[in-house]
Amino acid sequence: MVLLIASVFPVVIFLYMIYQKDHEKEPLSLLLKCLFGGCISTLISLTMSIPLSNFAEFFQGDLLSSFYGSFFEAAIPEEVAKFVVLYFIVWKSKELNHHYDGIVYAVFVSLGFALVENIIYVMEGGLGVAIARAVLAVPGHGFDGVLMGFYFSLAWFHEGTERRNYLFKSLWVPILFHGAYDFLLFYIAASTESAILLLVLLVAFAWFLIKLWRRGFHKIKMHLERDGKFIAAQQQAKEIQQSTQQQVQEIQQNTQHPSQHP
Repeated sequence: MVLLIASVFPVVIFLYMIYQKDHEKEPLSLLLKCLFGGCISTLISLTMSIPLSNFAEFFQGDLLSSFYGSFFEAAIPEEVAKFVVLYFIVWKSKELNHHYDGIVYAVFVSLGFALVENIIYVMEGGLGVAIARAVLAVPGHGFDGVLMGFYFSLAWFHEGTERRNYLFKSLWVPILFHGAYDFLLFYIAASTESAILLLVLLVAFAWFLIKLWRRGFHKIKMHLERDGKFIAAQQQAKEIQQSTQQQVQEIQQNTQHPSQHP
C-alpha cells in the first residue's frame, strides 16, 4: 500500500498544480477521460516500441545505443501515443475554448501514462525508485505534457498552415525534450568507466532539468496571460453590451411615454 501511494501521490500533486491554475475549470468527466486515455496510451506505445526494439542491435556503443533507446524506443512511441489520445479525445470538444485548456488536457493525458509507468517501476524498485521518479520522471512527463498542450492549443486557435505547423510542433517538441532527458539518463548509466565524462553528463542533466522546468512554467504563464486578457475583454464587451441595451430600453420607454407638459 505504501508503494502504491508513493506511486500515485506525485502524479496527483502535479495534476492539482496544473488544474488549480485554470481560470475556468474543465469538466471532471473530460479530465478523467484524458487521464484514462493516458493510461491506455501505454499500450499504444508498446505497439510501436516493441517492433522498434528489434533494430536496437544495429546501434552499437554507449552513445548510439543510448540515442536509439531514448528516442526510438521511448520518446517517439510514448509521445506519439499521448498525442493520438489527446487529439482523439479533445480536438473536437467544445470545452477546448481557452489557450490554457490544451495544457490541462495534455498534462492529464501525459500523467495518465506516467501513472501506469510509475506504479510498475515503483512496485518493482521500491521506495528509493519512488522518490527518484517523484522528483525526476513525473515532472518530466508533466512538463512534456505542458509543451504538447501549449502548441496544441495554438493549433486549435489558428487555421491553415499555421494550424498544421503548431500541431506538428505539439508532437516534435515534447519528443525532443523527452528524448534528450532519456538520452542523458541512459548515457549516464552506460558511462560509469569515465569519471570525467560522468561528471560532464551529470552537469548537463542538471542544466537540462532546469531548462525543462523553466520552459514549462514559462509556457504555462504565457497561456494564462493570454486567457486572462481574453476573459477580461469578453467581460468588458459584455458590460458594454448590457449598458447599450439598457440605454436602448430607456430611449424606447421615453419614446413610448413622452413627458406631458402643461
